[in-house]
Order: sequence, then C-alpha cells, then structure tokens
Amino acid sequence: MQAIVQDRYGSTGVLAIKDVDKPEIADGEVLVRVRAASIHVGDWILMTGSPFVMRMATGLRRPKNRVPGTDVAGTVEAVGKDVNGLRPGDEVFGWCTGAFAEYACAPEDQFVKKPANLTFEQAAAVGVSASTALQLLRDDAKVKPGQKVLINGASGGVGTFAVQIAKALGAEVTGVTSTKNVEMVRSIGADHVIDYTHEDFTTGERRYDVIIDNVGNHSMARTRRALTRLGTLISNGGGHADGKLGRTVRTMLESMVVRQQAGPSVKTQNRDDLVALKGFVEAGAVTPVIDRTYPLIQTPEAIGHVAAGHAAGTVVITI
Repeated sequence: MQAIVQDRYGSTGVLAIKDVDKPEIADGEVLVRVRAASIHVGDWILMTGSPFVMRMATGLRRPKNRVPGTDVAGTVEAVGKDVNGLRPGDEVFGWCTGAFAEYACAPEDQFVKKPANLTFEQAAAVGVSASTALQLLRDDAKVKPGQKVLINGASGGVGTFAVQIAKALGAEVTGVTSTKNVEMVRSIGADHVIDYTHEDFTTGERRYDVIIDNVGNHSMARTRRALTRLGTLISNGGGHADGKLGRTVRTMLESMVVRQQAGPSVKTQNRDDLVALKGFVEAGAVTPVIDRTYPLIQTPEAIGHVAAGHAAGTVVITI
C-alpha cells in the first residue's frame, strides 16, 4: 500500500510517499480502508520533533511511528476474531496510528460508526480538534447555559468546533476572527463576531464568563481584562512548537496565583467523547468545517498549510 513515511525529524521535506506493507491486525483490532484523514497542528509538531522534550515519548533520533496521522475515516476492511461491534463494510471514523496511508488499523474501541449525515472528509475532521474543543468547554471551563463565551481564533480547527459546541451547551458565543472569515464564523452559530483587524476585544466594554484563547496574540494578563470577575481564561494557543511550550509553562505558573487563569491540561482522545461528538453531529448541532482537501501525495503541502496558521476549519487528506 502507499503511505506517507517519515524517517527523521524536520520540515515537510522529511515526508515522502512510499510503498509499505499493509498493517496486520491483532485479535481485537480493526483494519480500515482509509477514505480520508485530517491534519491538525499536532501533526506539524510531531513532524518537526520540537520541542525536543517531546522526543522522550515519540523517539529520540527518529519517530517511532514511521507513518504519521491520527484522525481517520473509512470503511472496515477486516476485523480480528475478538471484535464484536464492527464488521467489514461498516463506515467508521476515529483515531489510529498511521492515518496518512491507504490502510490503517487500531483497537475496535477507537472507531465509531460514521454518522450518515457526514461525508468521509467531514467525519475525518471530527478528531483531535473536536475532542480538544469539547474538553476545553465541557471539562475545563464547565460551560453552563446562558454564560457568555468568547472564542479567540474562532475560524481554526479547534475554533470552529468550539463555537458550535459552546452553542450546543447553551452559551452565548462571540467569535474572534479575521475579516475574510467573519461570515463563516457567523454561519456556524456565533451570536456575535469580532473582526480583530478592526476591533480589539481586550479593550472593549463587553465581559465574558469564559474565554478560550486559541491564538495567544495578547498577553494573558491583557486577555483577562475581558473577563467577568468570576470568569475563566483558558489559554490554548501560543505557537506551534517551542513557543507553545513556553506559553504552557507561563500558563501553569500564572494559574497558581491568578484565580481567573485556568492551568494547562492534557487533552486525549477517548471513545466516550467520540460518541458524544457523534451525538452533536447527528443532532445537527455540530458540522465540521473543511478548509480544503489534498490528495495523499500532497500531504507535506497540507501540513505546511496548517502550520502557517491560515486554515479556516480543518484540512483533510483524501485517499
């Protein structure tokens, strides 16, 4: 089968399309014929191997997993003998190791049947970005109906999901984005949209119960000025690699002394959240926003586009 392969860390030039062996499934695993896979900033970070401390888990000199990619949608090709809930031919979405390939495999509980109202491309986008948005709003911020929530960076992968999930949780949502994405952010449910090229939300009079900052373009102290007295800032931005690590450390330190600053937390994909997101999708509350699609061979260009920070929604690889 064809797959994107990475044998060293670096820029997009370290990625190449090669013929590799099709994965062999264990008793509790599912083999999926990949139809689409999405890209998020984490794929760029894993490709570059920066910050270096990350390599303690991913491989010191080279990636442990030669085929990158996690978020996937496709058709079940084969199942192990201990798999009970899925059968060949089922259309599924979920996460795995090695999504940027014609075939991928993972344990059964990492896949859920695809909602009928989503394409494979849309289903592949319901991955890390959607799970992150859900956990930020539901678990970290504990958003309640009637609260005022601001999403800074509302047009990105996490941002487009955050706007819709916050609305589904009953919040009054304000999205901050650039001029070209104002109408898109409004179309996915934002009650108010701020064009940051014309207005700075940190200097306005409006106050928010929760701010999800996916950008990090202001200091945390300045951003907290836009909170209510009991409001919470959740800092989820600040760069793609070393810059993001530095901001994470500052977030941790400030959260120890500033009540309005939430501390950093680890976001992981899990089946319960995947099922919850499927419920939002089937209810019509959440629809993935696709920025653009690329064929498998153009995965390096696709990752570069995401790394540049200009994607409006999620970038998807089609296979």
